[in-house]
Amino acid sequence: MANMENKEKAMVETESVAVTKGFAAMAGSNILEEAMAEDCQGLEFRFDRVKIPAGGGTAFEVPSDDGEGTDMVKDIVGVIVYNHPAYAYYADKYAGGNNPPDCGSFDGVTGIGNPGGKCDECPCNKFGSADGQGKLCKNKRMLYILQEGELFPIVMTLPTGSLRSFTKFVKANLSKGRKLNQVVTRISLKKANNSAGIVFSQAVFAFDRVLTAEERSVVADVTKSVKEYSGSLHPATMAGLNDEPMVDFETGETIQPLK
Repeated sequence: MANMENKEKAMVETESVAVTKGFAAMAGSNILEEAMAEDCQGLEFRFDRVKIPAGGGTAFEVPSDDGEGTDMVKDIVGVIVYNHPAYAYYADKYAGGNNPPDCGSFDGVTGIGNPGGKCDECPCNKFGSADGQGKLCKNKRMLYILQEGELFPIVMTLPTGSLRSFTKFVKANLSKGRKLNQVVTRISLKKANNSAGIVFSQAVFAFDRVLTAEERSVVADVTKSVKEYSGSLHPATMAGLNDEPMVDFETGETIQPLK
């Protein structure tokens, strides 16, 4: 009986240590909010980005710990604290570089630039406007992912070919009463083929675990700060996102409507 009690006590202590080392380790810390409000004033502040390869690659490119280079990793594990649309329209065919789009939107509702206006009424945002199949306006999504032991989230610009799998993952979690910023998500890549047989890299989302109540409280504060940050974004910010391949032109992927 005593041995059983000792085992149970050890398990509780182990779980307590795990929680302390998890996202709850940030409890009581306002470093993110303070840094964004004070230390980053007047600076061109951006979160580090994860890059999804073209051509069916199955490893993400992430900034190295020293900030000077990049590393290749198979999985990204963390909490998606916030996500929002990232629409970009180029009047001329995108050919690489860091040029901002002619029109962009970070809410999927209103486009800023030329042609601008309501996204749901814009002819460039209709299927069939590009080559009879896709959209002239490229619909992506920005995910802000907080990894364990980090104060700043990293950003993943999710390409059109991965939106359907992301939508299914969101729906699966919501059906169980879980918000994305209340769970740990594991993101990997797989090779996929479009209707023309061309290979591209597609993000795969998997549920890892539910956050503890203490962790959820901490992450909620991060979500608030990230929302405020994203609210200040302008289409010109996309100039830093578009050194990644545009899915249509680099992989030949056919865009299909979400269902």
